Amino acid sequence: LECEPYICGNVGSGTVQELADWIEYITFPKGTPMSDWRIQNGKQEPWDLTYVGVGNESWGCGGNMTPEYYADLYKRYQTYVREFAGQTIYKIACGANSNDVNWTKVLMERAAPWMDGLSLHYYTVPGTWEKKGSATEFDEDEWFITLKKAYEMERLVVDHGEIMDRYDPDKRIGMIIDEWGTWYDPEPGTNPGFLYQQNTLRDALVCALHFHIFHRHCQRIHMANIAQTVNVLQAMVLTEDEKMLLTPTYHVFHMFQVHQEEEALEVEFVSTPYERSGEKIPQVSVSASRSSDKMHISFCHLNPHEQNEVSLAIEGLDAETKVTGRVLTADRMNAHNTFDDPHAVQPAEFQQFAVKPGELTIELPPMSVVMITIDLA
Repeated sequence: LECEPYICGNVGSGTVQELADWIEYITFPKGTPMSDWRIQNGKQEPWDLTYVGVGNESWGCGGNMTPEYYADLYKRYQTYVREFAGQTIYKIACGANSNDVNWTKVLMERAAPWMDGLSLHYYTVPGTWEKKGSATEFDEDEWFITLKKAYEMERLVVDHGEIMDRYDPDKRIGMIIDEWGTWYDPEPGTNPGFLYQQNTLRDALVCALHFHIFHRHCQRIHMANIAQTVNVLQAMVLTEDEKMLLTPTYHVFHMFQVHQEEEALEVEFVSTPYERSGEKIPQVSVSASRSSDKMHISFCHLNPHEQNEVSLAIEGLDAETKVTGRVLTADRMNAHNTFDDPHAVQPAEFQQFAVKPGELTIELPPMSVVMITIDLA
């Protein structure tokens, strides 16, 4: 997969010795008890270990700790995450449970010099933790509240980021959003402990909204990991025996990979509101990036009923500029892929735009994710 490994050490019920042994087993070349054991188990060369989390959700299921206690524990455990044989390990402290800004304050006050990253967890739950709601059976009120709660990620990033800025104005320490995504009730008939849920167009829009938030704060956010990848929560892949399908969320990841490693562009944009039951959220979200020869602009349109015409002023654009597009949408809010119909929701070519000197006008379909590519060569 060409991914960087990220492991998490158990500081809830595990010992410092156990964590130190794991690091030695994974990364020490040879000649120690743990590295020799790895070799006996068939792995001659050590692994390259990029990221190590020291504890997980230590405020809750990882130990029900106070931030003061965990900060001291973090400093102790991270000491024994040794960097052997020239390895450089990025150490990540357990961060806050969504709104708990005091946790971030205490960790930054007490442990900032010893950490490279500080995590943050936030799930988009349309209902309550006891009754989260169905992944596929929902009305427009639930559609709206899910997207409204997805927008909450921006407030959390800003609130926790402002505290991190006080202690780390150079943004050396990364905000690591290593659990995010939608969380619904498990699919009927499945093992509730496995957290298996379907994935609809609604989830695709939640995904795109999150990506745009992460792009706007990319100087502080060093990494973001959806929960999870296969069969659990907002998965990108669902499997059943020998069958496999790609979810709408997968397709957003695939469409948005063109932004990765490119230069983020600032977009000045004002969206008309999407209103429901007296509440409002922006109905269009935009992000843009550029490489040496291309500009990519992604749109997320939340209104499930109406098209939305959007115009962007882009310097240097002319009528001869090559512009192409892709769109992810469907005719129902709860459209999703099944093993009987695995391609019900998938990207298609998009041509509902007009180009003229200095301006790009796009006709966004209802409830859609659109990626526009502009050739700068």
